[in-house]
Formats: sequence, structure tokens, C-alpha cells
Amino acid sequence: MRLLPLTPPGQTPVRVLTIAGTDSGGGAGIQADTRTMALCGVHALVAVAAVTVQNTVGVSGFHEIPPQVVADQVRSVAGDIGIGAAKTGMLASGDIIEAVAGVCREVGIGHDAEVPLVVDPVAASMHGDPLLHTEALDAMRYTLFPLATIVTPNLDEVRLLTGVEVTDAASARRAAEALHGLGPRWVVVKGGHLRTSAQSTDLLFDGNQFLEFTAPRIETGNDHGGGDTLAAALACALAHGYSVPDAFEFAKEWTRRSLEAAYDLGKGHGPVSPLWRLS
Repeated sequence: MRLLPLTPPGQTPVRVLTIAGTDSGGGAGIQADTRTMALCGVHALVAVAAVTVQNTVGVSGFHEIPPQVVADQVRSVAGDIGIGAAKTGMLASGDIIEAVAGVCREVGIGHDAEVPLVVDPVAASMHGDPLLHTEALDAMRYTLFPLATIVTPNLDEVRLLTGVEVTDAASARRAAEALHGLGPRWVVVKGGHLRTSAQSTDLLFDGNQFLEFTAPRIETGNDHGGGDTLAAALACALAHGYSVPDAFEFAKEWTRRSLEAAYDLGKGHGPVSPLWRLS
């Protein structure tokens, strides 16, 4: 695959910000984001929005960071270090979403700004454990989505956000149109959770054109952090100046290889692994 360019030693690399929750098991969340960012050769900046208590079998609790503290983290690194692209993950509550949207507008991150924003609308863990309060869905739809360069929900999140149950290509297009109607520049409807298909087909839509990205499905139970890894790789490519379709093509291939390299961990679902990059 075509890898992102590496910065020569001693020179400052591209900077990418993740605004998300932690994963104490190390498979998803900020840990997955920073792992992919480092192996893509970018410098990872972090704004912690929540701390989860989880392992490979599930999430047993989470603690929200005060919204002002989340916003202050973003403001602090944007003012001093600079950001090439940003992504969101678990934001936990409507108040945190509102604070993140406000500070993104303030520092020039998002839809009509210079810094692209990838919104991964994390609503539940892969085990079905809730990671977003129900009342926060409207804040996600109407406050954060309009700022997004691209949104990357999985099929469960698509259903929660739009009411569309994706079962085939036609319903995927309806879902993409419904998501785009909420205001992001681009949307992707990911097909990885559509287990009835032998292929994993992701649909990218900008309001005018549908683009399909298809790869053979990789049968593995070790897919924890796959969505985070995709969104993080996408943000890295956008920070390097890639167009959204080219950045998504890079991110999908990065995630496919990370799925192939996934490993067993604990008693449940192991993580996807970008450590293949080291070889």
C-alpha cells in the first residue's frame, strides 16, 4: 500500500489531534488512535473526554471529564502546537459535545475551516455497552455533524442517528443521504458490520456522488478498535493534504492490514493491530 511520508529525524512531523475517551484495555479509544497516529508517522495530540473502565469482554463504567476541561485541552494545544487535522471519538454527553463543537469553531477546526475534522460518533462499544448518553444524540446530530469534514459511523450508530436499518446497497444509500442531510461535507456508511456479505463495502457520499470501496471480509473475532483505527488513519491522511476519497482509500487499506495483524488478548475480543507497519 502507499504509506504516508515520514518526517526526517529531528524535524517536526504533521500533528493530529484526537478528542476521545480512554480504553484501559488498550484496544480502542485514544490508545488505538495514538497507536495508529504514531505508526503513520504523525505527532499525536490528545484531549481526553472520558475515562472508561473496560477490558476485552466489556465496559463496566466510564467517568466524564468536565466539558470546560475538554475544551481547554483543545484550546491549549491548538494555540501552541498547531493542528493539521482532528478527530473525535467517545464524547459521552451532550455537554461535552457542545463544548467540543464550540472550541472547534473558536480555533478553526471543521467543515469550513482550514483544519479538517473527522467525527466518529461513538455511541456504544462493540459489546453493546453504551458510551454516549441517549440525550446526547441530538447534540451529535445538530451541533457536531454540521462541523464535520467527514463522519464515520458504524451500522448500529447509523441506525441510532438516522433510523435507517442498513441491510443492503439500497438502504446504505438511503442512510448516506440521511446522514449527509445533517450537515457534514462527506459521510461514510461502513459495511464491516454487515455480516451477511462476503465483501466489506464502504459507501462514501458528498451529496452528489456515491463512491464504493470494497475489500474481502476478514473473518476474525479480534476487531476491537477497528473504527477508531480507521478514523485515526483517515485524519492522518487528511493532515497530509489528501482529498477525502484518497484519505479514505488509505484508511480502509490501513485498517484491513490491521485486521489481518490482529491478535488474541484477554478473554474477549483482541485488538486490530497497526504494528504490521513495523515490518
